[in-house]
Amino acid sequence: MAAGLVGVVLWQNSYDMDEQRVSIRHGGHVLNGVLALPRDGRKQHGLVVYIHGDGPVDATHDGGYRPLWEANAKAGYASLSWDKPGVAGAPGDWLAQSMDDRAAEAAAAIAWARTRPDIDGDRIGLWGASQAGWVLPKVAAKTPVSFVIAVSPAINWLQQGRYNLLAELRSEGASAERIEAETAKSDRTRRLLRRHATFEEYVRAMGGDADGMTADRWGFISRNYTADATRDLRALRGIPVLLTLADHDLNVDTADTERVYRKVLDAGGALTVERYPDAAHSLVKRSLEQSDLKLTLMALFSPRSLFADGFLDSQRRFLGERPTRQGPVALRTTPATGTGGATLLAVPFAGAKART
Repeated sequence: MAAGLVGVVLWQNSYDMDEQRVSIRHGGHVLNGVLALPRDGRKQHGLVVYIHGDGPVDATHDGGYRPLWEANAKAGYASLSWDKPGVAGAPGDWLAQSMDDRAAEAAAAIAWARTRPDIDGDRIGLWGASQAGWVLPKVAAKTPVSFVIAVSPAINWLQQGRYNLLAELRSEGASAERIEAETAKSDRTRRLLRRHATFEEYVRAMGGDADGMTADRWGFISRNYTADATRDLRALRGIPVLLTLADHDLNVDTADTERVYRKVLDAGGALTVERYPDAAHSLVKRSLEQSDLKLTLMALFSPRSLFADGFLDSQRRFLGERPTRQGPVALRTTPATGTGGATLLAVPFAGAKART
């Protein structure tokens, strides 16, 4: 029985694609990446470039990206992702980055991809989740992209932080007194950011309790807390954009995100908005995210089923609708086989908690 269970886990965590480690030079550093290629026999493929959300994320997001990469492969697209600086032995420090730094990094990865004979340089697009919402339009302003898939993106850093704070407190059933106290603490943090306070000043203002904040994290927030995607989104006008939103998102105010995206991008007719009523911020089914046991078991025995119903198929269809030199891609629907990697899933692309 044990051998059978191990076999099921290995089979469910194997994917119909080929992965290869790649190195991309940027700014005197090397980005340690993974390129996942379809097994369809084509000499060239389009490419989906992955922009991470917040946190110390490795190239595969602890395996969480692989079901998406497989969906891309079935649509005839390769996928490219890399370890954030300082993660999994990569040089650098992601906490030292601004959103502009992250966009420059992605633009360098796209330039590298365009030199490869197995990548169609005219069919390179972006996929990004959560914090990537501030990066995606900046990338498009630096280099041509043929599409964008935005998953749970935020618009304004400070508004997102306040929404996240209040949404989590309410979901926990916090008292009015606690909500008032936490809001006051958040306001105090904002005042410190506006006057460019040091980390030591922050700790003193919090009564000596850093509450998990570190000097590096404080520096990261100080560099990025003014982020707002509203103006930058104009770089996506005329580019096909798939905006994917969850109805149980405690991290991002999806109503505000949809409103801004429609206001800025609807006129071009290239925006598609899809909502998932049973999904949390990470697009994992809400019922699973609320139970660590269920989440772990599903990650082991059926990782593709972690996501909200239709999420993977929707992204595959969106890619399949993108034109190629030979016409539309014929989507493959064969069962997953092969050994594209057997790393077990963590919760995919969990979002940032600015707490500001």
